[in-house]
Amino acid sequence: MSQSNIKSVKASEIDLKEKVVAIKRVAKVVKGGRRFSFSAIVVVGDGNGVVGYGLGKANEVTNAITKGIDDAKKNLVKVPVFKGTVPHEAIGKFGGGLVLLKPAAPGTGVIAGGAMRAVLESAGIKDVLAKSKGSSNPHNVVKATFDALANMRDAFTVAQHRGVALSKVFNG
Repeated sequence: MSQSNIKSVKASEIDLKEKVVAIKRVAKVVKGGRRFSFSAIVVVGDGNGVVGYGLGKANEVTNAITKGIDDAKKNLVKVPVFKGTVPHEAIGKFGGGLVLLKPAAPGTGVIAGGAMRAVLESAGIKDVLAKSKGSSNPHNVVKATFDALANMRDAFTVAQHRGVALSKVFNG
């Protein structure tokens, strides 16, 4: 059930805001010494349920960020946002990263760590309780957060999938 209900979105149709999650300087050891380059993880979103992430690598920081933004625009997905929070509790896993997302009451805010916060705010989620339980590596945390969001289904989708009325989903 992980990737089947994700809807792809075209970047040209919407206004996206980008957030840089992490920038790392990486070194390659060559004959004359060390050669440095940069990798940047970038999250883009419209604040209304559309979000994507990308990785850019280049010899300069600005070029790495630009490449990351371009990559993120190619990987946009639509996630369900219900009254400013997530529809239900979800767990996401990727590699050593494990994240837990829970719905929160209005006014709670985004209670999440750095990499998760960037993804959730870019998606337009205003109130959520989140916990990163596994690896703190930003790559794994971002991908695990996307996995958790991919497993989210709103009530309307569940009703359509089951072939029942929306009220029957809640009332049994």
